Amino acid sequence: MGDGPMLMIETADGIAVAIFLVVWLGYNWINDHGPLADKGLSSAMNVQRGRWMEVMSRRDLRMIDTAIMAGLQQGTAFFASACIFAIGGCFALLGSAERIATISADLPFYAGLDRGMVELKLLGLVLIFAYAFFKFGWAYRLFNYCSILIGAVPMPSDPTVDAATRERAVLKAARLNQIAGRNFNTGLRAIFFALAYLGWFLGPYALVLTTTLVVVIIAQRQYRSPARDAVHD
Repeated sequence: MGDGPMLMIETADGIAVAIFLVVWLGYNWINDHGPLADKGLSSAMNVQRGRWMEVMSRRDLRMIDTAIMAGLQQGTAFFASACIFAIGGCFALLGSAERIATISADLPFYAGLDRGMVELKLLGLVLIFAYAFFKFGWAYRLFNYCSILIGAVPMPSDPTVDAATRERAVLKAARLNQIAGRNFNTGLRAIFFALAYLGWFLGPYALVLTTTLVVVIIAQRQYRSPARDAVHD
């Protein structure tokens, strides 16, 4: 009988984490590759990225395009740096795992945590932020490569380049820009789900609740928001 409640809590935690992972991975698949992939805000922005490259190819002066790319790189670098700070904060909290466990014991709606469970949850949070960092780092590198491809697009006044060659250069730049944007969005979703993951520190039921809340919010912004309507054809 003494082991029963502990076993039930461990089972509930396992189910809650499984739900969290299924929802996170499932949303990523639906948004990037599923039947709704071409109906969201990200898809609409991919179309605009392609149009941007087409307009860029008709400009002789491309300072505005390099300025936009610099802005994209700066935003990506900001989130990558934020992930590093978050990882450092999680490792710092590992030294206070005992104190966190003591505080959780005072919560009226949760049975409390032991030090090992607190450390396990913090390490899980580290993994999420590490995943986000790698996504942002790769997106930053791809935006850098895209800047090079923009520089490689022939000038419209160049008579030595035929239309087919120019079009291929534009498609390369547009495609790489879209891939970079997808990696950036994946990293940003990881941060959103890291916020949902924090609910686990309040218990398995809180994790399910915060996961549901986060996925509803980001899905609404992706498919039913005024921003999506503004850019979608």
